[in-house]
Amino acid sequence: MDITFHGATKTVTGSKHLVTTRSNKRILLDCGMFQGLGKDTYELNSHFGFDPMSIDFVILSHAHIDHSGLLPRLVKEGFEGKIYTSEATTDLCDIMLKDSAHIQLADAEYVNKIRASQGRKFIEPLYTTEDVEMTLDLFETVQFGETVVIDDEVSFTLIDNGHILGSAAIYLELNEDGLKTRLTFTGDIGRYGTQLLPDPKSFPQSDVIICESTYGDRLHDDLDNAAQQVLDAIIDTCERKQGKLIIPAFSLGRTQELVYTLNRLNVFGLLPKVKVYVDSPLSVNATEIVRKHKDLLNEQVQEFCETQPDPFGFDQLSYIRQVEDSIRLNSIKEPCVIISASGMAEAGRVKHHIKNSISDPKNTILIVGYAEPLSLAGRLRAGDKEVNMFGKTYPVRADIKIVDSYSAHGDYKEMMRYLSCQNPSEVRELILVHGEPESQKAWKEHLHGRGFSSIRIPGQHETYRFS
Repeated sequence: MDITFHGATKTVTGSKHLVTTRSNKRILLDCGMFQGLGKDTYELNSHFGFDPMSIDFVILSHAHIDHSGLLPRLVKEGFEGKIYTSEATTDLCDIMLKDSAHIQLADAEYVNKIRASQGRKFIEPLYTTEDVEMTLDLFETVQFGETVVIDDEVSFTLIDNGHILGSAAIYLELNEDGLKTRLTFTGDIGRYGTQLLPDPKSFPQSDVIICESTYGDRLHDDLDNAAQQVLDAIIDTCERKQGKLIIPAFSLGRTQELVYTLNRLNVFGLLPKVKVYVDSPLSVNATEIVRKHKDLLNEQVQEFCETQPDPFGFDQLSYIRQVEDSIRLNSIKEPCVIISASGMAEAGRVKHHIKNSISDPKNTILIVGYAEPLSLAGRLRAGDKEVNMFGKTYPVRADIKIVDSYSAHGDYKEMMRYLSCQNPSEVRELILVHGEPESQKAWKEHLHGRGFSSIRIPGQHETYRFS
């Protein structure tokens, strides 16, 4: 068996891991898009490093675009196999990949206007909505805990890992010439005791583990503090300063968690009487899918729904779909909270809200969770005094506040808890992906301290062979 790493190597985006068996069966674990890597992003997304037509099937861990976003590109370039994933992930990919296709088209049009003025060659969108429709036809739904037998050589199981709705670790059993190998790809490891999702489930003993490492070098703030930090930001911005609180948030997961937090604050009479807007059609659609799959949420949410049927709706909250309504938010003068995608503030409506708010000291930009360092949210987290948006430089005069408790990724203690189901002496190889180099280095040291002996960190397109 060979494993070649075509993404999420020493970075947190572009997840793509290609397993090739001795009989040359080729299994792709995730097919994610690179995001937030500046001028290199388009080129990285344009070339897989392998022939899409050679892939037998894909197993998808979850719907986030850095894990699913290049599936339509894969199909566009000739892939015709099945894409196995959970039911909730299938529903979410329906909306997220279509949204991504619209972004590809808009980005290409914007770049080509600039290239036209420079006499340079035009770029093509990575894929179209037609490519997305063809991709969705290839999805095959798998239940958590169900063992799917492909043939005598390959079987796999999806195991709920608590990262987002429908997310899974992928446990593969490979039988090659009588030699059995147990391979687990953790996907993005979720957290314990979150507001919405059940705790990550343990997975069977494995010989080889491909493990994420996003927060291998840090600990999160206590989850119990998150609601208070958000409430403090609302009170400070909307009541004391009479300004706007802008929250860049991923459409899936982070937005629903924030809305649920505000709903609970409202039920307990703690939320100030200010308008709250969720301004993202994708966020609205994703919230509908989370409502549809309420059975996947944790017991606390189920109990909350017994008295409050909609965990994602309350009187002060409005969901914004139309562009003209979004534009109108920039002209209103009264204090309000605007939750808008994307979480890294690299695209979407939130970038316009930040542009219109960032130079006014009475406003606040609240960053919730991880952001790629080169992204707009990452630069604001880092304390940049001015930022460039839409070809113009803006001074940062608004307050920048950070709440890390909402991360959907486990910190190093939570990831270690997740791996505690394993006997380290039986793990032949632990491979670290989906993390920045410093985080991976620290995570590797923590793992060595727990008895995992052989730990490797692959480079882009690097292949590991297991005999």
